[in-house]
Amino acid sequence: MLAATAATGTPVPTESPVPMDVQEVVEQMNSNASAEEKTSFLLEYLMAQREPLMNFGKTLLIALIVFLIGRKVISLLLKLLNRWMERGGVEVSVHKFIMSLGNVVLYILLIFCVAGILGVGTSSIVAIIGSAGLAVGLALQGSLSNLAGGILILLMKPFRVGDYIVATGVEGTVRNIDIFYTRIVTTDNKVVVIPNGTLSNGNIINTSQEDYRLLILDFMVGYDADISKVREIILKLMEQDGQICQDRARSVNIDKLNPGRVKLQAKAWVATENYWDVRYRMLEKIKEELPKQGIPLF
Repeated sequence: MLAATAATGTPVPTESPVPMDVQEVVEQMNSNASAEEKTSFLLEYLMAQREPLMNFGKTLLIALIVFLIGRKVISLLLKLLNRWMERGGVEVSVHKFIMSLGNVVLYILLIFCVAGILGVGTSSIVAIIGSAGLAVGLALQGSLSNLAGGILILLMKPFRVGDYIVATGVEGTVRNIDIFYTRIVTTDNKVVVIPNGTLSNGNIINTSQEDYRLLILDFMVGYDADISKVREIILKLMEQDGQICQDRARSVNIDKLNPGRVKLQAKAWVATENYWDVRYRMLEKIKEELPKQGIPLF
């Protein structure tokens, strides 16, 4: 230790052991000793701490090596998982979710291993993560609701990527199902981002889940129109269309009697992927053919 003389009050080195307490080192470095004495004291202190520092350096090096090797192992495991899901034909949305979740879980395990090597207690890490998780959970309640909704959508599969759905007042083709949000592309090529929490708690109309859809065409004629003739014309148009299912029932019936006009409804089955093409084509044919036959439309 350094001791001060009674005459000068200047600290001078003694032959006692160098202090190992950090607080003592700080006090000595803030004393009135000369710069040379402080430097000498600091070097002696560092030499005394050589073995602990070397041990810590070795531990730190081992932890770094384990971390680097762990990253390589995680990358390899994720590649194997990705290849397995591709071969198994796992749905794109589920595929992405599992890959993201797997990446997070594996890195958390790696951090636990590295912390254990460095001597950090796993119970301390768990307590810190728990406290942080509680604080983040309270701050991000909406996001957690979206996360739960995303998991429900991926598990229950009310729709998939590529399906045409109607939900929350929006309709379009599903582009992506992420953990928190679902992206829908409308028919005019707008991208609508909908929170999964809202989707999972609302009504969803999936128009792509079944192979066939019932095509319903509404049109109006006058009260003087011959309904039998109208029915014959429309059924013939349906028969001539190659994309309308001929082995399923087709019909043309009066749907409603309005003042001054009669509302009719034509029904036929079409393959889901052909629905819109057939709809637009049939409406055009009805508009052209009925006036030719002397039956005006209203």
